[in-house]
Amino acid sequence: MLWAVKFSMTRLTVIAGPTAVGKGTVVREILAMHPEIQLSISVTTRPPRPGEIDGVHYHFVSPDEFDRMIAGGELLEYATVHKLNQYGTPRRPVEVALASGKQIILEIDIQGARQIKKSMPTANLIFISPPTEEDLVKRLASRGTEDDEEIRVRLATARLEMASAGEFDHIVVNHEVAQCAKEVLELMQAN
Repeated sequence: MLWAVKFSMTRLTVIAGPTAVGKGTVVREILAMHPEIQLSISVTTRPPRPGEIDGVHYHFVSPDEFDRMIAGGELLEYATVHKLNQYGTPRRPVEVALASGKQIILEIDIQGARQIKKSMPTANLIFISPPTEEDLVKRLASRGTEDDEEIRVRLATARLEMASAGEFDHIVVNHEVAQCAKEVLELMQAN
């Protein structure tokens, strides 16, 4: 059975794709089946959404704290996303996980993936794609977490992000979460 396979390589896997494509849902599916895989928890300046917990879903910080982290070299990558908020990957937990032989996933945006590829060229970059743009629009609207203006901005960004899919090592279409997670896991094991 695919889910029971043990990992033989220490590897940094970057999962990226446009907003509302289901990256987080796919990653949660993988982690539910393989709790030995570690997820890097990103830091962000955006406010928590309903149900999000600081230190579990994100580390929520002020813009000043985020800038301090950049200046201190504490982030592997960082970016302003959707022209609204800053996101980044704390350096130390990733380095500790890799040094201890753990498999680790970064669920980040396209800009961050590009930065990781430059600084860690052996990282395995996987782009999650929606089946169609229409599916992406439906998924974004159904979340109910953004107003009309924010949806418009996110869709414009998503179109640009889709154009960058070729920069990744692999592209996986998220038709259905369990199948997408299975394909991602296979790509993590193959590298």
